[in-house]
Amino acid sequence: MGVLMVIVGMFVMVLCMCTAVLRWNEMRYRKKGLPPGTMGWPVFGETTEFLKQGPNFMKNQRARYGSFFKSHILGCPTVVSMDPELNRYILMNEAKGLVPGYPQSMLDILGKCNIAAVHGSTHKQMRGALLALISPTMIRQQLLPKIDEFMRAFLSNWDNQVINIQDRTKEMAFLSSLKQIASAESSSVAQQFMPEFFKLVLGTLSLPIDLPGTNYRRGFQARQNILKILGQLIEKRRDSEESHKDMLGYLMRNDDNNRHKLSDDEIIDQIITILYSGYETVSTTSMMAVKYLHDHPTVLEELRKEHRGIRERKRADEPIECNDLKSMRFTRAVIFETSRLATIVNGVLRKTTQDMELNGELNIKIFKKWY
Repeated sequence: MGVLMVIVGMFVMVLCMCTAVLRWNEMRYRKKGLPPGTMGWPVFGETTEFLKQGPNFMKNQRARYGSFFKSHILGCPTVVSMDPELNRYILMNEAKGLVPGYPQSMLDILGKCNIAAVHGSTHKQMRGALLALISPTMIRQQLLPKIDEFMRAFLSNWDNQVINIQDRTKEMAFLSSLKQIASAESSSVAQQFMPEFFKLVLGTLSLPIDLPGTNYRRGFQARQNILKILGQLIEKRRDSEESHKDMLGYLMRNDDNNRHKLSDDEIIDQIITILYSGYETVSTTSMMAVKYLHDHPTVLEELRKEHRGIRERKRADEPIECNDLKSMRFTRAVIFETSRLATIVNGVLRKTTQDMELNGELNIKIFKKWY
């Protein structure tokens, strides 16, 4: 009986302590002018609920507090706006106290030289270097032929098999990007690179707590391993002096035609950024396209009809060209509709550089360094 009373007493004490901590954290952020909402636990905030529930987290908070509420996500005190008119106003006035902002875990793991972390002239330099990689000439002469070659090889052994489409689309998105970046070495480094990259992705969507066993620690360690892989690849290419017509080759060019020369650290961070930015969007959109086409057989048949018509005009081994892509009107409509139904990007982050006040009906204040 005495042991039972001790257990009950300890349970009540822990419950009271948790309640007190939650109330203290809420009172700490109960500043005049902030919108309604909850801040969750100290340090952790509402990150667990946000990651587990996904878009439903925002829907539930909107139902409770309206289209404008506060929260604490991924280590950042955050004000969430789901009001279209207000969002339009914010995006049109970005220079007035707002800059693109990202969670600390993402900035740490993607690197201080990634394009999302820099501003001003440095941002302009890196933006120019990345845009040069996807110019119309590059798409026509390099990107499209390599994608065609990769996809033929990747899909060649899918017949008469049960495929885990989620895993395979993730693999497809990563390997196709790696092929564009380092075409000659992609096969040799993929097996070592891919598991480290997947750990890096998980680390960017975690609390920036550097403790053993956390996704943040694993993601940061994966970044260090990726730095070694890419650093060795750059050194090997530089020693060979062989010309490579891929993204890494163009970023490494040191001739007068390259107006956007980058250091090795900047090149590596841009490569990680390219892989990261295309991975989730391409893999998820591809997976959902398969799902929607399965659910709508008439759409699938129309899509097959369009592709058969293009294939009949070409030899079996002849690759897809830009003109073929332009003629795929129904395919383009399927992609757009998939993107509309399965929204991949759930929001846009902006960070305040000064205290801001949103007057009018809301009359709300957002503090400096909030998101």
